[in-house]
Amino acid sequence: MTQAPYDPASRLIHLLLAVLGVAAVISGQFAGDYRRASHPGLDLHQWIGLAMAGALLARLAWGLAGPAAMRFSRWLPLTRERLAFVRRDLHALARLRLPEHDEGHAGLAGLVQAVGLLAFAWMAASGAVLFAYLEPGARASGWIRAVKELHEGGQAVVLAYLALHVGAVLVHALAGQPVWRRMFSLRLP
Repeated sequence: MTQAPYDPASRLIHLLLAVLGVAAVISGQFAGDYRRASHPGLDLHQWIGLAMAGALLARLAWGLAGPAAMRFSRWLPLTRERLAFVRRDLHALARLRLPEHDEGHAGLAGLVQAVGLLAFAWMAASGAVLFAYLEPGARASGWIRAVKELHEGGQAVVLAYLALHVGAVLVHALAGQPVWRRMFSLRLP
């Protein structure tokens, strides 16, 4: 089943989310220097995080007003029918078959995308709080420490999402369904 490529704006937003998401995870490994007076690791992570928040806002806007294939109305509200679609996809995977859809973001794929966007939204929101209230040069304490710990804990969800997303794309490609071409094709829709 060959599907038309996504529009250029959707591809750009996806590319920004992918590049900035990976850059944020990597730069986060160096953000622990916030306790020092000089903290270039934190500074870099904050700027990448702000850019990621901008890309996420663009994706949220695109999910509300973009092309039909990118709209959240394909996933929300959660209904029995949509959850049944997720269960059908899980049953297909249990039988070692790939779920088949006419829509790209339906069933399990839609649920995974929603979890990924929620994880990125959590990281952007908690990162914005840290950007505003974390005092570089001092140890985090009180409520800001709790936010910092929850922000760091969100990294595991983001990494799991990225592994699942990339893994699913690879499995589809190995099964002869190169779904990646919808996002990375050079031809226009």
